[in-house]
Order: sequence, then C-alpha cells, then structure tokens
Amino acid sequence: MSTVKKVMYHLKKMKRLDAIIIIFLFIASFVPHVVYGVHLSTIDEDAKTIATVKINGEAVYSVELSEDTPHELKTFYPSEDQYNIIEVEGTRIRNKEDNSPDQLGVRKGWISRPGETAVVLPHKLIIEIHSESSNDDEEEIIIPL
Repeated sequence: MSTVKKVMYHLKKMKRLDAIIIIFLFIASFVPHVVYGVHLSTIDEDAKTIATVKINGEAVYSVELSEDTPHELKTFYPSEDQYNIIEVEGTRIRNKEDNSPDQLGVRKGWISRPGETAVVLPHKLIIEIHSESSNDDEEEIIIPL
C-alpha cells in the first residue's frame, strides 16, 4: 500500500471530533507566542533592560544591558570543579564557556530581550533578562476624610 493510500485510509477513519481536537490543539500551540508578543509590546521604550545571573536561585550578578555597557567577562564557580564564563557585550549577554557535559547554555548563544533565559542545569545557573521601568513612582492614594 502506498503512502498516499495509507494517509487517505486514515483520514477516512478519522471522526469529526478527532479533527476538531487536532485543529484546536494546533491553534492552542500558538498561544504562548501570542502572549510573549503581547508582553513585549507592553514594555515601555524607556525601560531599562537588566540581565541577572542566578546560581541556586540566588542572584550573584546583575548588569544593565545598553549601548553604553562595556564588554566584560565574568567567571563564576557554582561549586567545586564547575565554572561558567559569562560574556556581556552592549545590549546582549551569553554563557560563553562552561564545563557542563551537554553545553546547552553555551549553545543557546546571545540573549538580549526581556523574557529570554539561558540555563545551565548541571551548574544550577540561570541568566534572565527583564525590564525595569524608569518610572517606578507609586500612585498616590487619596482617602477622603
């Protein structure tokens, strides 16, 4: 039986509810992209972009990412026999080098937009980028007497 005949056979056996479920799941798979896009569009243009390096959930380094940020290399030692070299260059940051077995953090490459992360699980190291609004004035609450 040829591939086309097999596909046609399975399409004929598929029920209407199966097709509806498949279409719904296909559309739902795009929801995270829409949410992320909406989140990025709500970020103030004057907001600062901050990169934070965390080891074991504790922030050990933070830097503002801007055109004026100088090139910098920082080495972290999450535990004995582990190291990570973090590189900051202007508006972007990356895990340049480490001695983890899978090298996923290194392969992630440069990150620069709020919401992006780079993770090195064996070292429990996370690089997160978030934005901080420069207008952090709290609204005054007026309570009538």
